[in-house]
Amino acid sequence: MTNNKILGLLGLAARARNVCFGADSVEEDIKKRKVKLVIIATDSSDRTKRRFIKLCEENQIPIFIYESIDKISKAIGKSNKAVIGIKDFNISKEIERIYNRG
Repeated sequence: MTNNKILGLLGLAARARNVCFGADSVEEDIKKRKVKLVIIATDSSDRTKRRFIKLCEENQIPIFIYESIDKISKAIGKSNKAVIGIKDFNISKEIERIYNRG
């Protein structure tokens, strides 16, 4: 159930154009301080995970390793996206709340 809620919120954020996706785009927006939360697919490469964990720690951004590339990509209506940045503060807080309780 938790999964559906988080994936639903990802879809909502995507429809509101409050997401960035793809490693380069997310990294760029992190550096511009636009990203409030980063979600990385569980099946993304270790190199990608390390890179974003380090980036998020440096910029004090929460990061979750969550679901498959397939599922998070489908949630935002894209294909093959391993890294997603949420730009909306309220949506990011809600995802954090659900993730930490689940």
